[in-house]
Amino acid sequence: MSTYMAKPAEVERKWYVIDAAGKPLGRVAAQAAVLLRGKHKPTYTPHVDCGDHVIIINCADAVLTGGKAEKKYYYRHTGYIGHLKEVRYDTLMKTKPGFAMELAVKGMIPANHNGRNAMLRLRTYANGEHKHAAQKPEEWKS
Repeated sequence: MSTYMAKPAEVERKWYVIDAAGKPLGRVAAQAAVLLRGKHKPTYTPHVDCGDHVIIINCADAVLTGGKAEKKYYYRHTGYIGHLKEVRYDTLMKTKPGFAMELAVKGMIPANHNGRNAMLRLRTYANGEHKHAAQKPEEWKS
């Protein structure tokens, strides 16, 4: 029995919409990561980028469970000595909820060529409207 290996030209990409309102941030990010990589397809091949496009709406309404809103921090470094910046997640979710969702999804995607291409297919929106109606996206029920 031979193993099926998808070729890059055979990949068909679909568009999906995930509504994050009232759902935990990590669970929405995990589902988006599966769709971006294409692991939900029977033709999934690890070395071929066979994922779909994902639109996440209502990122501002995503929930951080437990005490993560107060205890979890986003760190970045400016490049200068002693310039480590930190932002608490409750502040990050108020100011840039789409960026917080992108960070969560990026942590669940592999750090290689396919992962970087997958992140280009992710679109996040803080509210419930998006500008991709022409692509006829399907709502993803998790």
